[in-house]
Amino acid sequence: MILTKEDFINAFSLYEEKALTHRRFKHRDILPLVKKRAAGRRWMVDEIGRSVEDRAIFRLKYGEGPIKVLLWSQMHGDEPTATMALFDLFNFFEAEGDGFDSWREELASKLTLYCIPMLNPDGAERFQRRTAMDVDMNRDARATATVEAALLKEQAMTLRPDFAFNLHNQNNYYNIPGTGTPVTISLLAPAYDYERSINTVRGDAMRVIVGINRLLQELIPGAVARYDDAHTPRGFGDNFQKWGARTILIESGAYAGDPEKLTVRRCNFAALLHAFQEIAAATYTRYDIADYAAIPFNDEKLHDVLIRNLEIVRNGKTMQVDVAIRQTEKTVGTDYYVDGIIEDIGDLQDFYGYTDVDVRGLQFIPAKVYTERRFLLNELLATMAVELLKKGYAAVLLSDKQDMGRLHSLPLRLLTTDHTLLKHNLMLNENADFFIGTAEEIRFAVVNGYLIDLAHLVERPMKNAVSAV
Repeated sequence: MILTKEDFINAFSLYEEKALTHRRFKHRDILPLVKKRAAGRRWMVDEIGRSVEDRAIFRLKYGEGPIKVLLWSQMHGDEPTATMALFDLFNFFEAEGDGFDSWREELASKLTLYCIPMLNPDGAERFQRRTAMDVDMNRDARATATVEAALLKEQAMTLRPDFAFNLHNQNNYYNIPGTGTPVTISLLAPAYDYERSINTVRGDAMRVIVGINRLLQELIPGAVARYDDAHTPRGFGDNFQKWGARTILIESGAYAGDPEKLTVRRCNFAALLHAFQEIAAATYTRYDIADYAAIPFNDEKLHDVLIRNLEIVRNGKTMQVDVAIRQTEKTVGTDYYVDGIIEDIGDLQDFYGYTDVDVRGLQFIPAKVYTERRFLLNELLATMAVELLKKGYAAVLLSDKQDMGRLHSLPLRLLTTDHTLLKHNLMLNENADFFIGTAEEIRFAVVNGYLIDLAHLVERPMKNAVSAV
């Protein structure tokens, strides 16, 4: 039985783990899901160690085949997409009576899967890249100073896997070269030396990637790239390749309109199932390494917002510039808000934006704070916000300082004190709050880095926070 793209899509819809729907889940959220696997008959669950803050790190095993495959995710605590996909896979492999049974049985007879679904639980708790010791675990394969890195190396030495999948997230600003298309999945067969040599092990990893890419091109055409292949002697992927495991890096990127990366998660699910199928059947050996080399490298020319040909005045001189804005996420528990910052000003013709607009003929207009009255947070409505925006007000004052830090989705800055957050000029590395239009009419509002077309209002999710400074 050979699974097709449609099979993978159907399987994902059946077995998506509904308990994980946002990126900032914690170790406590996966514990009941791991216990559920331990109570079943398909997966064998072992606690292989504990983090420096004493959180359990688990390894789940499926199958009894001679080919050993090791997968680990979330060695960076703020890179959870593949963790979600692994729990989807756990559901899939534990099911039966759905038409996939013979496929599962064949896979279990040929492969033994070992999965470590959250290698850095302390980092996940904080939604940060590094461990609780402030060490980047993926730069600790050589020294193994961290408890968690030592655990992963121990698994490598004990299991001696034939294949290894190093599962990560990359930033949202990688694009396919020459296009504004975000890279949704990035792939790499890491180099085991500075010369980027290709031996049998690395060559096989490249061939597996060719097979993965063929499937992904059906799911996300033109949205797959290669990650930088510079050798990192302290990195785990590079060392696993050196240790003899055919190592595949999968970086979860971005898909427009998918802030929680649920579409990217589905791509992980399908890519991994397809890779298992190729490995079990050894069909990857038919592929040409040249097809791996043909996958384009990541470019990094995307911004959250790109405003083209904006007229500004500085020191009495008028000029036209492009403006790039980045919306940096700030974590609050299991939620987040963004901090919209002006990242670049100038000639940005070769760059792209998720929101990309040409405002030729329009000019920069400073934003104002509405000070005629103070509001309670619960009395502010989106319709009121739009009316204020049309009059050039990007911020209002709140009467209750206890609202400071609260999250909201209104297209306004909500302030608890009157301050100088709003600038009179377009300034690099400052908050992105201003208007665009003419002396007669405001056409666009930019509030906390979100661009709002006041002539064609479209409701969009915004992640803002009440501010005091």
